[in-house]
Amino acid sequence: MQEERTRASLPGWLDGLYDPDEMRAADRFAMERRGILELELAEKAGAGLAAAAAGVAGGGPIRVVVGPGNNGGDGLISARLLREAGHEVDVIAPLALDGLAGVPRTNLDRLPGVPPRPFDPAALAGSGGIVDALLGTGFEGVVREPLVGVIAAINAAGAPVFAADVPSGVNAATGEVEGPAIRASVTTTNHAPKIGLYVAPGARHVGEVRVIDIGIPRGAPDAGLVGLISRRVLRLVPTRPRYASLRDTVLVVGGARGSTGALAMAAEAAMRAGTCYVRAAVPASVAPVMDLRLPEALIHGLEEEDGRHVEAGMRTIADLAPEAGAVVLGPGLGGAEGAFSRAVGSSIEVPMVIDAGGLSAYPSVEAFSERPSPTVLISDESGLGRLLGLSPEEVGARRLASARALVDRAGAVVVLEGDGCVVAAPGGPVALGPGASGALAANGTGSVLAGLVGTFLARGMDAFAAAAAAVLARSDAGDLAAKRVGAGHTVAGDVIQALPEALARRRD
Repeated sequence: MQEERTRASLPGWLDGLYDPDEMRAADRFAMERRGILELELAEKAGAGLAAAAAGVAGGGPIRVVVGPGNNGGDGLISARLLREAGHEVDVIAPLALDGLAGVPRTNLDRLPGVPPRPFDPAALAGSGGIVDALLGTGFEGVVREPLVGVIAAINAAGAPVFAADVPSGVNAATGEVEGPAIRASVTTTNHAPKIGLYVAPGARHVGEVRVIDIGIPRGAPDAGLVGLISRRVLRLVPTRPRYASLRDTVLVVGGARGSTGALAMAAEAAMRAGTCYVRAAVPASVAPVMDLRLPEALIHGLEEEDGRHVEAGMRTIADLAPEAGAVVLGPGLGGAEGAFSRAVGSSIEVPMVIDAGGLSAYPSVEAFSERPSPTVLISDESGLGRLLGLSPEEVGARRLASARALVDRAGAVVVLEGDGCVVAAPGGPVALGPGASGALAANGTGSVLAGLVGTFLARGMDAFAAAAAAVLARSDAGDLAAKRVGAGHTVAGDVIQALPEALARRRD
């Protein structure tokens, strides 16, 4: 059973993604409140699936592999329509269809030509395309035999695969994949996209997503748990004030000796994003180097020990922070500076971004819940796992649940980096960023994200919206940089240089 979450209206800058319960509510609305027959909804779903298969399939027969549920019913409709259009179609049923009832039964009875036959791996040879209509959006857990062998055979057939609503084996509510799963070329999803199509590892199985209008009318219940970040969020980013403002100041704290690059990337990202003032608080011996590296920033040398921050440096931070709109804590910090990092995080009362370097100082997450001002935590799967007592692999397998768990315990906005950022807010929805980009695999792009979040917080944005806007702006800048220098050759500096153009798009 999926974890029950409070459903509410999504912010206007999120494009809603449905979980299975929300989709069932939309179906009920259409049938019970608007009098639309379930058969009508299913017919349009099957027609969309058939169109996808007909448009991409090669020269061989189309094999439609169906299960005994509503998903299989959509597959049977697609098989009928494809046969009526003149395609050679084999219908294969790995599980017995004797118990079919309702709409799936009706569509089995309507199927012209040869009835469904049992599964045989050899029957997939020479397929022009394969329709996966085995398991639907209600699936969760691990696929079991005989479907394990069926999925393996479909994936090995070498033909385009068209998944009905969600690839079999992928959890439509979470994106979790606990066993074998179909790797689709195209996934047709009914009425609206499902959450699991956009959360890794499930997102890596779906191929192209095509939304099929199945006739659910306006007024149906909306998605309220998870949404895709749209460019509408960039319209919330205030422009730089006409005159310089001390409140439009980002204070970046970090840059230990040997790790100055991370702080420089965060500071440069903040400046390119339009911050009026950037202050950098670094160990005193590092300050001359940062003066040369960041001539536009104000550099402050703090008390140190062998090039690393010490707790006594908090006195300077306490003087600087009240004049800042936001603090970025962590770029270039390490575990050896834990006492300093924890002191800054616990005592500074302005909005704060804490990235992986700052988080490494915290043995548990509960300390963040005591912060009196908005806080954004940025972590990858390894760092988030350490805070939750999980392995990186466990976090990667359950990205949505892991991000929510950290939010619930920390009381802060959480950005989980990786293959598609997950942005989660306390007591609120989850925002999903674009999928992984080769441009963002470069070292230092995490610091770029921290600098952007700090900039948007300093401008007065809500922490959840600020984090989501930063995720999208960095992604757009990465795409622009990749076009200029090649996705496999970008560095964080290329992404920073593309930020002004990426942010200019917010007016489009």
